[in-house]
Amino acid sequence: MSKTSIIDHKKALTKEEIRKIVKENNIEFIKLEFCDINGTMKNLSIPAEQLDNAMNNEIMLDGSSIKGFRSIETSDMYFYPDLKTFAILPWRSDEEVKVARFICDIHNADGTPFEGCPRCNLKKMIAKAEKLGYTMNVGPEAEFFIFKKDENGKPSLKTDDEAGYYDAAPSDKGENLRRIMVKTLKEMGFEVEASHHEVARGQHEIDFKYADALTTADNIMTFKYVVSAIAEQNDVCATFMPKPIFGINGSGMHCNVSLFKNGKNLFYAPDRTYQLSREALYSIGGLLKHVKSFTAITNPIINSYKRLVPGYEAPVYLAWSLANRSALIRVPAKRGEATRIELRSPDPSCNPYLALTVILGAILDGVENKIEPPLQVEENIYSMTKKERKRAKIDSLPASLEEAVELLEKNDIIKDALGEHILNEFLATKEKECDTFRTYVTPLEVQMYMHIN
Repeated sequence: MSKTSIIDHKKALTKEEIRKIVKENNIEFIKLEFCDINGTMKNLSIPAEQLDNAMNNEIMLDGSSIKGFRSIETSDMYFYPDLKTFAILPWRSDEEVKVARFICDIHNADGTPFEGCPRCNLKKMIAKAEKLGYTMNVGPEAEFFIFKKDENGKPSLKTDDEAGYYDAAPSDKGENLRRIMVKTLKEMGFEVEASHHEVARGQHEIDFKYADALTTADNIMTFKYVVSAIAEQNDVCATFMPKPIFGINGSGMHCNVSLFKNGKNLFYAPDRTYQLSREALYSIGGLLKHVKSFTAITNPIINSYKRLVPGYEAPVYLAWSLANRSALIRVPAKRGEATRIELRSPDPSCNPYLALTVILGAILDGVENKIEPPLQVEENIYSMTKKERKRAKIDSLPASLEEAVELLEKNDIIKDALGEHILNEFLATKEKECDTFRTYVTPLEVQMYMHIN
């Protein structure tokens, strides 16, 4: 058993307890991790001798060096480590240099939370929910692919296995690698519920227990970091790209969401139809009302929309159902404290802090304004014709990032959730991304059109 087991990840550590753990485990470096607007993990590494300065919020950041943060004129910013996120990186524990980490908020020079920090932004939305008495819990299901590297050490699209959904070894050649990932996550405090091979070849899923929105967003960032690091250690590549291969299923990140109040699940109402409370139905109504506008956030890259097409189990149709997986929102069968709604459209390329911010914003709007959802859809929407869907008033998600961005710009609820700074930086980044792909000539175009006379 490694010494990382001495950390009780279920409680907040004091500064003195962290100092003791660092000393007893001979930690030499500490990573101060944070997230940029695109959802990329960034970090500053400090020697352990600087631990007290870090815990006292005295370590500075040049905000002008981070895309979407600050200009040179106002670039002084500070790391505010969240002591609850302290963890030793287990995959580094057998090396000579041992490393720990904090997840940090970014604050302005005057000590106020930076409006462009995605984590601070989510905390702001959580505070709004708490004023109304609500806590949102989220259980994510993040899928990923494992690919071999080519002769130059670069990621390829080749995989060791041809396995499918729930296949076992030897067909599932990623089983041992997933086991290492699960063990590492558990050492970092995750309660892992299951792991399995997914539908597509080389595709995998590891599910961990739900938590409050902030903890879940932190966990998603850590999960992606761990999966990528363990894959790299084993000379393969893990990718959270939504659709790396044409013609097979892409990777999603279904989000199982519930609202709690005074420690009780608000979505469960044993005496009502489907045992779903009014708050559950209003939450569904809010999500369906705003999902087209927040899709740019939950599905933020050009490639996201290669996954959101009919035919590959992708949830593109705006409907809800108790069991029907062809609907965008599904209500799993479990009731009681496990009652939840499953939003199936997000993908793992998203910034989890921003994604959970807009999801919570849509749900709060639904509950506060009592937005009634349409009737649930029991038939298979995938098999319905366009006319049948129109007759049933079943709309679709945006077909492209460009369309999604246009819808985002028209929705005041989602814009307010993001705040002006993040909104403007996000829109500028996505406009540039759309322009780049609009002008780029792809190999498929050359293949199809080179011989036109």
